[in-house]
Amino acid sequence: MRQAIESRGPKPGELLHHSDRGCQYTSEDYQSTLRTLGISCSMSRTGCCYDNAVMERFFWSLKHEWTKFETFADIQDARLSVFRYIETFYNTDRIHQSLDYLTPNQFEAQHANVLAA
Repeated sequence: MRQAIESRGPKPGELLHHSDRGCQYTSEDYQSTLRTLGISCSMSRTGCCYDNAVMERFFWSLKHEWTKFETFADIQDARLSVFRYIETFYNTDRIHQSLDYLTPNQFEAQHANVLAA
């Protein structure tokens, strides 16, 4: 999240954070950080993964397309692998049904004028 905020620079109130109800996301420290950054929080209802289907699909893809058969030497190795997945495959090459079968980068390029407004 920190890297996304630093690279995109959203204004307070422009960002919506989707998560499940895991203790790391419901903790007062995490919620306080979201409030401080002006980020709205959206959580799935208990037992309902469909509230957050796009993120659920992202994590399924990460696990099954990228890390399923990998072992990592340490946390830095794992972070680098996830970064490579997102920046060199997921955003650039992987098409998404929810984006009319465009990659995230293609979708953003097509909608740059709307996103800039």
